[in-house]
Formats: sequence, structure tokens, C-alpha cells
Amino acid sequence: MKERILLFIIVIGLTAFVYMFQSYTVWGLAILVSLMALYAIFTNLAYKLKKRKKLKEPQIRNEDYKPFVSIMIPAHNEEAVIATTIETVLRLDYPNFEIIAIDDRSSDNTASVLKDLEKKYPQKVIALIRDKKAFPGKSAVLNDALKLAKGEAILVFDADATMEPDFLTNLVYELEPKDVGAVQARKIVRNKDVNLLTKCQNNEMTMDTHFQVGRDSVKGAVELRGNGELIKRTALEDIGGWNNYTITDDLDMSTRLHIKGWDVRFCLDTAVYEEGIIYLFPLYKQRRRWLEGTIRRYLEYFWDILTSKKMSMRVRVDMIAYISEFIMPGWFIIEIGILILKILLKDAQPHTLMSSVIMGCIIGFGFVMACRYSLRRYDNLPRTDALIQSIYTSVYLLLIWFPLVLFIGFKILFMKKDMNWGKTAHGLVAHEHAIQKAKAKIKQAKEELKKLLLTK
Repeated sequence: MKERILLFIIVIGLTAFVYMFQSYTVWGLAILVSLMALYAIFTNLAYKLKKRKKLKEPQIRNEDYKPFVSIMIPAHNEEAVIATTIETVLRLDYPNFEIIAIDDRSSDNTASVLKDLEKKYPQKVIALIRDKKAFPGKSAVLNDALKLAKGEAILVFDADATMEPDFLTNLVYELEPKDVGAVQARKIVRNKDVNLLTKCQNNEMTMDTHFQVGRDSVKGAVELRGNGELIKRTALEDIGGWNNYTITDDLDMSTRLHIKGWDVRFCLDTAVYEEGIIYLFPLYKQRRRWLEGTIRRYLEYFWDILTSKKMSMRVRVDMIAYISEFIMPGWFIIEIGILILKILLKDAQPHTLMSSVIMGCIIGFGFVMACRYSLRRYDNLPRTDALIQSIYTSVYLLLIWFPLVLFIGFKILFMKKDMNWGKTAHGLVAHEHAIQKAKAKIKQAKEELKKLLLTK
């Protein structure tokens, strides 16, 4: 109810502002976009200065910092991928770790796979099989596993994660400073070449990397991403573990860590690879959950963000800059909606829409350039390829995120809150390859049969 009331106040306040100052709100939107652009330039310059400083004064790693790490891998109906993930994690070159693989009420053979792996690697793998009546959700899974964990730090992987053997060795050094509560590795879609959808998802991740790097450079509100996150146990205990009543455990935890004054870092040079979704409907389900969790946690912790005495000013400013990304589409829609209503009521002429349309085009152009810049810097794409991919990725993001912002706003205002997770389906790539292989065999058999009939 608190979230609903706060969002209602924001929507009503913004609508009243736009309606009363219709002649000037385009300029207000332009100022907001300009401030966002200036902040993006500021974070980019901060990154370049940080990089230059590292070249002049290389960071000296403390080779003695080797805390025992508990690696948690939650799995719900993941028999297709979980064994490969655990076998990959076992190849990490880090000396001190354990794996807690958790079956979360699966209806397939995930539990059996985990038990077999526990028998095969008794010194490293612990299989935690949750009761069918256990509280649902990834947060509850991780809280249960935390009771068994011996680690001074907790590393969380998704069930489809893969990584290089030096992943943890490289990541753990970022966790050493006393004020650092968690570190997030870069995420990369490993099956990006399957279709246009997976390529767009990888480009989306690359843009996220760009923003995370900028936020890290100014010590802003870097966020955890669920897969490849390393968390200090003292920080976890300080915030009371994971929140069982959120649908985005990583984003919720990020905000609570910042409120408590913990720094969250981003490690660009260490990557975790995950499977992109190859079908549109499952992708919408996943992104719906991400966006709903993002908006709800800001509404839930709104007052804490404003009043926290432990949160630094730079984190607070960075968080406000990030929140403006969600205000902008709402503002734009309200602006267009009021103008169209006035045109229908003969209170305005159609040409009055032009300023808003022009502003929309400017925003779109800026987004394409930001995407192109990200692809050039982090994926090393040639100029032409980066431009082409940035154009269709921007269209993809518009079609995915813009309607979802409106839907989630409507849902929070008028629908009952639920714990609908929109589980990501893993193993679809292998399934798709099997289907294509079967189709090829059928086609070949038909051709051979046709030749046989013609011969006779």
C-alpha cells in the first residue's frame, strides 16, 4: 500500500505540473535530458581519469587476502544445465571455497543431479534439497543456504553460469577494503549469435556494463546483478540477509547495502557468461520482473534513501540520476497524452505536438550514440557494425522497456502485489539445437525417399 500511495502522489503531481505549465514543460524535459547527458559525460571522464591513474600507479594486490568463499547456486527445474555449471565452478583456481547447490522445489530431476554431484565431489559440493512446502523465491533459497555456509564471503551464480578458472581469484581482491560490501562481475551473453533477440540482449548487457563502470568510477550506486555477485558476510548480516518478499533479490540488496553505507564495486575485467533468452514471450516475463523489482524497491526504500545518515552524497545523487530514467518516459507519455486531449477538445493545434516529437527524436538519437559508444569500447566492434547494432538495439529496448514501464506503473497503482517471478527458462539453446537437428534429419530422410521413388 505504501508503494501504491507514493507512486500515485508522483503520477498526480507530475500530471498536474505538466498540465499547469504545458507551455514550458518541454523545456523542463529538455533540462532533465541535458542533466542526464552531463552526468553521463561526468562519469565517463571519471572512468578515463581512474584508468589513467591505474596506469601510472598500478594497483597492488594483497596476495594474502584469500577468504573462504561459499558459492551458492540456486536451481529450480534446471536439470538441463546445472551439472555443467557446477563442473565449471569446480575448475576455479581459487584455493578456499565450497559449493552449496540448492534444489528449490523442482518438479524435474534437478534434485537427483545435485545428489549425484554431492556423492561425486563430497569435499566440495553440498546439495541442499528444499521441502516442496518451503517459502518460494530466490531470496528464501539463499537465506536457507546461508545457514549452512561457512564462508566469510558469499558468491552467487545462476544455474546457467559459466566462467573462466581465474574468475574468483580476480574478483575477490575487490572485496578486501573495509567499506566494500559487495562486488559485481561483468555479465556477457554467451549465445549472442543464436538470433537477433540474443544479440540485442548481449548489447543491452554491454550498455549496462558501460553504466556500471561509470557509476563505479564516481563511487556511485553500483548495483548487483544476481549472477556473479560476491558479498561480504559481515555486510550480509548487517542488512539482515536477503529480503524474502522482493522479486529482485539483487536490486533490493544493492539498495539496502547503500542505505547502510556499504560500497558496492563493479569488476570490468572479470566476466560471468549466461544464456540469453531466445524467445520473445519468456524475455518479456523476465524483464517485467526486473523492472517491477527496480521500481518497487525505490518506492519501498524512498524515505530511507532520503534520510540515511550512512549513505554518501555521491551515492544519493547517482541514485537520483538513475531514478530519472524512469521519470522521463512517464513525463513524456503524460506530455503527449495531455496534448492529444487538448487537440481533440480544440484547445490546441496539432502542430503543438512537434516540440515533443522533436524532443523524443533527440532522446532516441542520444540513446543510439550511447549504445554505439558502449559497443565500440567494451565489445571492440568496428564503427559501422557498432552503429547498425546500436540502431536495432535501441529499437529493441524501446519495444521492450517502454511498454513495460507503463504496465508496471499501472500494476502497482491498480493491481494486487504478487510474487510472480517469471522464471527464466534455461537450456533452451540446447533444446533449439536438438529441434533444428531433428528437422534437418527429417528433411534429409524426405529427400532420400524422394530420390528412391524417382529411381523406381
